[in-house]
Amino acid sequence: MEQYPRKRFWMVGPTVVVALVLGVMLGKGWERTGHATETYEELKTFSEVLTQVQKNYVDETKVKDLVQGAIRGMLSTLDPHSAYMTPDMYKEMQVETKGEFGGVGIQIGVKENRLAVIAPIEGTPAYRAGIKAGDFITKVNDETTKDLTLMDAVQKMRGPKGSKVNLTIQREGTPDPLQFTLVRDTIKIESVKSKVLDNIGYVRLTQFQESTGRDLGKVLKQFKELKLQATILDLRNNPGGLLTASVEVSEQFLPGGKLVVYTKGRESKKDEWIAKGKDQMDDSPMIILINEGSASASEIVAGALQDYGRAVIVGTTSFGKGSVQTILPLGDGSGLRLTTAKYYTPKGRSIQSTGITPDIVVKAQPPVTVAKAGEATPGEKDGEPKQAKSVVAPGKEQPAAAKGQDAGQSKGGVLPQLAPVDAMGDPLLEQDVQLQKAVEMLKTWKIFKELPRAS
Repeated sequence: MEQYPRKRFWMVGPTVVVALVLGVMLGKGWERTGHATETYEELKTFSEVLTQVQKNYVDETKVKDLVQGAIRGMLSTLDPHSAYMTPDMYKEMQVETKGEFGGVGIQIGVKENRLAVIAPIEGTPAYRAGIKAGDFITKVNDETTKDLTLMDAVQKMRGPKGSKVNLTIQREGTPDPLQFTLVRDTIKIESVKSKVLDNIGYVRLTQFQESTGRDLGKVLKQFKELKLQATILDLRNNPGGLLTASVEVSEQFLPGGKLVVYTKGRESKKDEWIAKGKDQMDDSPMIILINEGSASASEIVAGALQDYGRAVIVGTTSFGKGSVQTILPLGDGSGLRLTTAKYYTPKGRSIQSTGITPDIVVKAQPPVTVAKAGEATPGEKDGEPKQAKSVVAPGKEQPAAAKGQDAGQSKGGVLPQLAPVDAMGDPLLEQDVQLQKAVEMLKTWKIFKELPRAS
């Protein structure tokens, strides 16, 4: 979960670090007592190490590279989400929140101390290739991810449009690693998609961007004009985004003055985000769909509406990413992505590492594994090459977009978690068990509401 600082933060950039390690006293009232003395002594040691490396290391070194390496190492000791961004990385991050960036289209995090896929972004090379929420990325271009920071892993998967990157994936239930060759592309995200299903408004959020709340408001206004009986908000495989966007989405369904989320940081400093009272859908029945690919901002929305009894949560337990990363600009154009708080639902629930538990658990229908022509089958003898299998829903032919016909597909091709989908990338009702359950529940809701009461 990312937010931009609402006030100016004075941070120590690389230039200031070098000044400190050389023994320059900065700021008013610097005293060599208590914490200040401890800090100074450690910086003195750092200065000595820096000097020895410059003087004695086998190859010539640059101070800038050494200091940036030290900063990265320092932040890696905190948590997987805190990271240093070079000026280029910082600029790229700012572009991402506007819904367009370069890469393969994977949101990643750390789970069980391993690099994990939170969710593939729809319509991207990773999504088409069949990378799924919950996959573990063990190698990028044959380089192990064991000691990579999140930011370093992202950078290794980024690159010019048309260039290739190889990913090695470990998937639960699959004994052998899966190999994917992806062709990088410009990633453009349409964060709000909608349609009408049996007089029920269905809206799917793929990510939380600057425009998500505004775009959702337009869709809900159309639903209201059509006098639809209920709403389904699909947050499956939505890896999150901006904290402010999650609040803007939540307030579309809550009365004004309601607490949406609060954060607590160091020394229990508490910040609250309150709904401004848009509440477009009033008290109409509502279901939110979540799964293990729903994280961060998705969990804020689901948690808030669950706490107030405004929506029934259906699906499987969400990812469990409940920390807030604040983006802090530094003086040389670089930036710091620092975990500054944890967020809590209105009733005080922390999502970190636990996720949102659905009111009604509905697991996705497991796909059927089908061997393609020329591939090894599960019964083949040991020693033969084992490749990823094509996965298709029962009774459905695999869509052309997932057949691995271009260089951006996986070797073998596996459909993503929400498959099969229509031409717009939306789940097909007749093949989506979780969506089916949501529609059935809302229809039943209306029937029970209209039953005559006993006199």
